[in-house]
Amino acid sequence: MLENFQAYLKEKAKLSEAEVLSLTATLTSRKFRKGEFLLHAGEICHYTFFVEKGLLRSFTTDDAGKEHVIQFGPENWFVSDRSSAYFHEASDFSIEAVEDTAVVLLDADFMLRASEINSAFTQFNEMALQNHIRHLQKRINLLLSATAEKRYLDFIRLYPDLTLRVPQWMIASYLGITPESLSRVRKELAKNHL
Repeated sequence: MLENFQAYLKEKAKLSEAEVLSLTATLTSRKFRKGEFLLHAGEICHYTFFVEKGLLRSFTTDDAGKEHVIQFGPENWFVSDRSSAYFHEASDFSIEAVEDTAVVLLDADFMLRASEINSAFTQFNEMALQNHIRHLQKRINLLLSATAEKRYLDFIRLYPDLTLRVPQWMIASYLGITPESLSRVRKELAKNHL
């Protein structure tokens, strides 16, 4: 159950078949049912999860009990709480399966092992981290300054196949708006044929 991850390493990280097989030989994968948690807030995150099949969401819960979706993780995406995993501190986030999901478990040493197998992996990993930071900065900027419509259009651009896979309240939570506001935005966009 590592086929997508192995293909990802060959295509994106430019690792050879032999390097991929060596690197993934000891990896484990797990299946989670819809609604199961991979991580609860307050726990230490020991893995980065590569989504082979299915869909994850990372979210936080405020003091009033309201959930705020931070990220969705469809197929071929990585989901983790990097600060918890790197600094070994309690996570602020929970990670839940939105659908039945299969993931590859990547421990903290995976990136080091990959860099030792092929030094070019270090450059790939650096680019992936920088890209992640770039997306986070854009997301913060959108939440602070963009209209609900612009945030929704960016969501569709980033997650083109999720509007039919994710409940509307989760999308609204990700956008930082109410489900009613999301409904109005969608109606307005449909009226304008967008």
